[in-house]
Amino acid sequence: MAVTATTPATRPPTATSRTGAAPVTAALVLLVVALAVVDITQGTAAVGAPEVWKALTGRADPADASVVIASRLPRMTAGLLVGAVLGMAGAALQAVSRNVLASPDTLAVNAGSYFALGLTAATGVSLPLLASSGVAFAGGLAAAAVVLGLSGLGTGTVRLVLAGSALTLGLTAVTEGLLLLFPQQTEGIYQWNQGSIAQNGFDGVLQTAPIAAVGVVGLLLLARRVDALALGDDAARGLGVPVRATRVTAVVLAALLSTTAVTLAGPIGFVGLCAPALVRPLARRFRAFTRTRGALPVAGLTGAALVLGADVLLRAVVPADVAVGVPTGVVTSVVGAVFLIVMATRARDTAGAAAPDRLRIRSRSVFLVTTGVLLVLLVGVTVAAVLLGDTKLLLGDVLNWIQGNAGRTTAFVLDTRVPRVLAALLAGAALALAGTLVQAVTRNPLAEPSILGVSGGAALGAVLLVTTVTTAGSWSVAGAAFAGAALSAVLVFGLAARGGFQQNRLVLVGFGAATGAAALISLLIILTDPFNATKALTWLSGSTYGRTLPDVLPLAAVLAVGAVLAAVRRTELDLVSLDEDTPRLLGLRLGRGRLGFLVLAVLLTATAVAAAGTIGFVGLVAPHAARALVGRPHARVVPVAVLLGAVLVCTADLVGRTVIAPAQLGAGLMTAVIGTPYFLHLLVRSRGGRG
Repeated sequence: MAVTATTPATRPPTATSRTGAAPVTAALVLLVVALAVVDITQGTAAVGAPEVWKALTGRADPADASVVIASRLPRMTAGLLVGAVLGMAGAALQAVSRNVLASPDTLAVNAGSYFALGLTAATGVSLPLLASSGVAFAGGLAAAAVVLGLSGLGTGTVRLVLAGSALTLGLTAVTEGLLLLFPQQTEGIYQWNQGSIAQNGFDGVLQTAPIAAVGVVGLLLLARRVDALALGDDAARGLGVPVRATRVTAVVLAALLSTTAVTLAGPIGFVGLCAPALVRPLARRFRAFTRTRGALPVAGLTGAALVLGADVLLRAVVPADVAVGVPTGVVTSVVGAVFLIVMATRARDTAGAAAPDRLRIRSRSVFLVTTGVLLVLLVGVTVAAVLLGDTKLLLGDVLNWIQGNAGRTTAFVLDTRVPRVLAALLAGAALALAGTLVQAVTRNPLAEPSILGVSGGAALGAVLLVTTVTTAGSWSVAGAAFAGAALSAVLVFGLAARGGFQQNRLVLVGFGAATGAAALISLLIILTDPFNATKALTWLSGSTYGRTLPDVLPLAAVLAVGAVLAAVRRTELDLVSLDEDTPRLLGLRLGRGRLGFLVLAVLLTATAVAAAGTIGFVGLVAPHAARALVGRPHARVVPVAVLLGAVLVCTADLVGRTVIAPAQLGAGLMTAVIGTPYFLHLLVRSRGGRG
């Protein structure tokens, strides 16, 4: 069950030509040189091509010479270096994993480096550049090891993307929690994580270039062994190649190259994915590019062209005073997300819809006992959430507040705390119901609104409104979130619907949409004023802070309607989740029913995001746990999943408000801490099936 994952090294050499590689390489070199020249002439200062030429020949005004030598040349050089090493790192990772989607992004290398540096900064330790590079290298390598260990090598794209995206979501959530808890110590880390090639002098380039050289030379020396891996593990062993050692060494060297780029410019997204993909068509025509020693330099040139091209395009389209604040990584991430979606829609998908879970028949008593236990837990967690916090209350205080007899301090605490508790309960229930609907429609037990980009679209719509209209009310934010979620859902589900929601295409398109939305959100946060940025970051962490009763009314209304519809259409949900043929044989209009459930899931997700921010993994954990507890009939799954979701998010919000009070952690951070290991555990359990 895998998208064909063929790297250039696995292409048959008989389909290639011996000649033509040199002119193609020369053309790439000329393109990179042209982009570098244009890049030097762009900037906020009025220093054009004539002034640049005078500065390079030593005849310029000192002020112009300072701009060129201290800023523009280092920026251009950093773009060349970062693009080249990321392109070669991606090519190496794809070759040794035999997976066309392996890259520093999909292997969570960038997220691991971000987490390691954020954790180090939070401790208050100040490190020089090379020491920071070592920390980033350790974090990135550890993340790549986890993803490759869970997804396997040569087993297709879906498992790798699922593992990589889940680990990225979890690590990013934890890192951004650290940023909120330690704002002074981690100042600048968020902007750094968006990736910018802007430099102040050549110091950074000169310090990281030797590390990059070690990685490049190491990969070139390893090239023959990597080529042997393309013949298959057994054939490679027959040729005397140590398969495991070769793979481990290649991954370490690729991580070293990625770390070089991360240290110098922050994470520049998707260059390591796009550059080898653009080289792949050339490898089908020219034999020189089928071998690793030929493919690596060309991938490096292509990566350099991508980074410099993104920088040139940004400064050509956006006014110079605005472009200076937009990281290059945001542009490459948006372009890369589009590229990934196109790849997903064009790839040959040999996977049908995912097989449903094994039919579990549970007695009615099991369902009743489970529901009763969850109701008790829900009541207990709700009471605890109302009573506990930075100010502890008693049940008598709550009763007095309900009767209107509470003191001013108690009334203030409950007036602010009760809406938060309601927002957490309703958001958890809504996300669980949305996840149940999405998993039923797509017949994919690992589908979830945040993994598939729907939550990201909702967050993008809401952040766009929050950062531009500071006086926006709850209904306006809910409307903006729904618009963003709807656009994302139309893109993801529309492109994935061809052929019946194949698991591969759905996951890949969803991952691309989520990544693109995250890049645009970062752009909005960077360009807005610091007050709005802090507000947006707090909201994105899944915080219920500052919620009022009007904020939760849209969510309550949508959840009530959704729960009623799911209960009434429970039999249709069961049929839709089985296969393509059974519903049609029974006269069910599959397309209309599927569309209706997806629209409802989008509404639930959007209003939950508007009320409580971005909270991931609830739509995965709650339905999956519900099926494990009470079986697959949706008459039982829906109420159990809704109760589980409400308990999970309310507990996460309670823990986030109390463990380090008066400081607070967002509920989204807590659910990521729980959900990421659970998601990876599901991947381990399903390792027997290929994805």
